[in-house]
Amino acid sequence: MPTISLRDTLASPLFQSTVDSALEALANDHVVQRLWAKDYRLWKPDPKEITDRLGWLTVQDLMQEQLKSLRRCVATATAMSITDVVLLGMGGSSLGPEVLRTSFPARQSSPRFWVLDSTVPDWVREVTRAINPARTLFLVASKSGGTIEVLSLFAHFRKLVANAKINRGGDQFIAITDLGTGLEKMARDEGFGQIFINPADIGGRYSVLSLFGLVPAALLGLDVPRLLNRAASMAERCRAQTPIESNPGAYLGAVMGGLAKMGRDKVTIMASPALATFGLWVEQLLAESTGKEGTGLIPVAQEPVLNPLAYGTDRLFVYLRLKGDTNTTLDRRVLALAKTHHPVLQFDLRDRYDLGAEFFRWEFATAVAGRLLGIHPFDQPNVQESKDNTNRILDLFQSTGCLPDPQSSSPSQATQELASRLQAGTYVSILAYTTPSRPFEAAVRRLRAALVSRHHVTTTFGYGPRYLHSTGQLHKGGPNTGVFLELVDRMTPDLAIPGKPYSFGILANAQAAGDVASLQAHHRHAVRVQLGSNQAATVQAITAALAPALRSRRRTAHRRHVRHA
Repeated sequence: MPTISLRDTLASPLFQSTVDSALEALANDHVVQRLWAKDYRLWKPDPKEITDRLGWLTVQDLMQEQLKSLRRCVATATAMSITDVVLLGMGGSSLGPEVLRTSFPARQSSPRFWVLDSTVPDWVREVTRAINPARTLFLVASKSGGTIEVLSLFAHFRKLVANAKINRGGDQFIAITDLGTGLEKMARDEGFGQIFINPADIGGRYSVLSLFGLVPAALLGLDVPRLLNRAASMAERCRAQTPIESNPGAYLGAVMGGLAKMGRDKVTIMASPALATFGLWVEQLLAESTGKEGTGLIPVAQEPVLNPLAYGTDRLFVYLRLKGDTNTTLDRRVLALAKTHHPVLQFDLRDRYDLGAEFFRWEFATAVAGRLLGIHPFDQPNVQESKDNTNRILDLFQSTGCLPDPQSSSPSQATQELASRLQAGTYVSILAYTTPSRPFEAAVRRLRAALVSRHHVTTTFGYGPRYLHSTGQLHKGGPNTGVFLELVDRMTPDLAIPGKPYSFGILANAQAAGDVASLQAHHRHAVRVQLGSNQAATVQAITAALAPALRSRRRTAHRRHVRHA
């Protein structure tokens, strides 16, 4: 199949002229040159949280100096006969490693790798049961060093290791953090086997090519120099200033920013099966970077690809195609989108190591798009709100012994509430505080497909509390076009957090309730549904109720039209 580019597939001159205008504006403002010079005035007149967040531009060169340390880490794990590695992280500390874990085939010579970024007790218990504590290495990863989820998970696994008959204590733990954080101090006090100090001028969502991504990559058995070399090659291409359309990062940024300003703000990521999780990383990058001041790019990951007629006029499609993967079905669907005049970009990856190049391309493009949208792409002003609400609810629990009684809807009530809010340009965000399973995720895919095909809206899906560190910023600070469906597990049986007066189940419930409170404070419409013992059945009930609800709404709209006529 020939490579599809946006220029090849735009049928409407309106799209092309929009992109050309964006490219012209970037060229006239010398954006590429100024970005590499780390000129904070590209985004805001105040350098606050900009000048100290641009280290990602050259991190691939700096990380060459860390290769010996990474090799020592792997050698130590081998000498310890480690069979499993568990990464305890959230957001930028976990999403990049998750892409690497799922995109590259497992190597027999390397330990099994787990990414745990949840406080849902059953999810924590599943990982706990799957490992041998005496032969497991734990990566405790947090830029701030004080992430409540990471510290809670560490307390759980530290006790697990201590109770094992044969263990190596602190030697089984590795910290990845910034200099001077509480995690660094704790790691020294606890006698961690290794402490990796990351450059402080790299924000979490831009950190995949730093130690936060490379320590996991090394333990996964990946060729880290090869990954960095691909990133460096893309970085060099992103230095091009003339013609600016030859700059891969600037071009993608111009497309995303330019089309968003004309209403196509739903950046829909499609990927070859082996790269299916790449969109989860893009979600955090775009959502946290651009979702503020009432604007933003709305990233869409892992949504079922449907008939082109199912989509509204608010989409931009980006297809990452891996050579040699099982692409036939997706190729056909992408070509259908292009033929029906949806804007489509395709990036061809020679092999999985081209992910290094894509990480850099998207980071550069996001910074460029931020310039076009007029926002500061390196802060996350609304993320703290949900954290504060969580702490408030935990304080209430500690003083009263009870959580606030959440207002939950039945599946049919939730469907009615959702249907009444669906209109052109809406996105429905499904937020699940539960443990992943194939039946549950299949049910969610059917719900998403029904919403898109029957009502032409956009859908996103995220697990809590992971999404709080990913799309949560966009939900509160971005455009007020979202409708939120929160699905909450019963959290039974629960699991204690050593040294804390609350459990994992209490923490997860507090995070779910705190986020709804934050959404409502920003006048977002949020519906909560309590999942039953069969989580998939609850989602299926919502999907089943959707069709009659939508038919009823259309009949009402028709009657109103007749009366007005």
